[in-house]
Amino acid sequence: MTDSDSSDSADAQQNSALDTALDATDPIAREADTFPRLSDEMLARIARYGSEERFVAGAPIYSRGDRNVDFFVVVEGSIEILDVDDYDKPRVFLVLRSHQFSGELNLFNEREVLVSARAGEASRLLRIPRADFRRLVSIEADIGEIVMRAFILRRVNLIRHVHGGVVVIGPAHTADTLRLIQFLSRNAYPHRLVDTEHDAGGDGFLDCFSLAAADLPVVIAPGHRVLRKPSLAQLADDLGLTETFDHAQVFDLAVVGAGPAGLAAAVYASSEGLSTVVLESEAVGGQAGTSSMIRNYLGFPRGISGMRLAQRARNQAIRFGTRFFTGWSVTALEPGVEGEPFVLHTDGGDIRARSVVVSTGVTYRKLGVASVDAHVGLGVFYGSAMTAARETENYDVVVVGGGNSAGQAAIHLSRFARSVTILVRREGLEATMSSYLIGEIAYNPRISVLPCSEVVDGGGEGRLEWIRIRDTSTGQETTRDCPALFMLLGAEPHCDWLPASVERDDRGFVLTGRDIPSRCWADGLPPANLETTVPGVFAAGDIRAGSMKRVAAASGEGASVVPLVHTWLEPAG
Repeated sequence: MTDSDSSDSADAQQNSALDTALDATDPIAREADTFPRLSDEMLARIARYGSEERFVAGAPIYSRGDRNVDFFVVVEGSIEILDVDDYDKPRVFLVLRSHQFSGELNLFNEREVLVSARAGEASRLLRIPRADFRRLVSIEADIGEIVMRAFILRRVNLIRHVHGGVVVIGPAHTADTLRLIQFLSRNAYPHRLVDTEHDAGGDGFLDCFSLAAADLPVVIAPGHRVLRKPSLAQLADDLGLTETFDHAQVFDLAVVGAGPAGLAAAVYASSEGLSTVVLESEAVGGQAGTSSMIRNYLGFPRGISGMRLAQRARNQAIRFGTRFFTGWSVTALEPGVEGEPFVLHTDGGDIRARSVVVSTGVTYRKLGVASVDAHVGLGVFYGSAMTAARETENYDVVVVGGGNSAGQAAIHLSRFARSVTILVRREGLEATMSSYLIGEIAYNPRISVLPCSEVVDGGGEGRLEWIRIRDTSTGQETTRDCPALFMLLGAEPHCDWLPASVERDDRGFVLTGRDIPSRCWADGLPPANLETTVPGVFAAGDIRAGSMKRVAAASGEGASVVPLVHTWLEPAG
């Protein structure tokens, strides 16, 4: 199946808009791109997709928390955009005038909007219903380009100025606080942190809401809602990050896991007309989303962070209609019987789909040293923990691991830390790390490599303060100060939720195609290349046995699985 001309056009719009939004530095150009004024000719074209309405001064247009909000263009008058201050009082932070339009990225999905809007004076507005808005940006390519660029920049501004956001209160270096901050950051949700390690009173919030240390971390949401130690699913639900849907709906495709493979599958499937849902227990990007800089991904000669790459892909997918359910963990997959759809049991409810792509990826292995693991979130981090990097300023930090993720983390941390030491069990990095990273590390004066080494102990009062290192070639042990330890120790598959009928190798990775033992072949023929032992269930990316464990390879598999899904769905019509 080839990409259609319309898909190519939409992809070009998306890439151009994102490049402008994320790379432009001219504040004047940025302002003009964020709140553009449409021409009279554009206004006339837009009018064909909706109708004109009149609003009296102060009339509400939509309110924070609403879903399915329409697109509005000012013909005459103005639209005031509001959020609330710390005392929950409304405040106007933006006024849109003639030939300007409302909305941001939430207009492409069914999440709750983050701000409110009202008529600033007696106004004439063009209202474009959401379904017609999607047709508008698809058919009117030049207008779609302007709108998409503006929407992305507006979300950037909301995050930068914390408009429509929440307040997270808690000690910055604990695992629970970091979990919430990383979730909000990777879901592009506006927030600010009040660090009780440096401000014992929590900027007055602790007294105001009668909070004790045992309650932390808490999230203060608009309406003075206090969420005490929320789970990610609870947080996503309360903030409207989870989209609503009809539980009787049957999707064409359910993608489990929003790493590069899952995102690619979602983009291609939804762009080709398949109703697609993505289920992600944490945030888009998966393990790749925590990478500080990916320098060998095709098309990005200056490199791109994993978070930015994931957000670009997510924006592209929602533009084509993909539904995202973030913070939902899949607990079991129930195969369909006699043509019935698969049922995915999640902590947010059951999802039904005619086909499934498993792209849950892998999780970092634990060190297995109890004294060190006891300090997770208190100086010990699994993964690159980009949100913790700025806290390492003037620290001497240690990175454990010899793969590309460890190299990327070390380079990123060296921008903040006084020094970075990479610990590897091997005699060097050559066997496990890409040469371009090895070269960067060799020429970085802040990074050193300690070969033939492993961490065997660690401790500190409250936070990690020291670690003990063993030389694997001599057995000699040394102790060194270490306030921050980042561990990237290889990975284990994340597929405990799959039924036993999905065959896996001896390490737990999902078998597909000719890697499946012949005893499991139906009619003496192996399954399709990315198909598992359960027809209609496919695997892509790091979770698949024999995969390349590279971002580009995972993206390629996610795209390649979609024609197989089409073939599977065709008999059902």
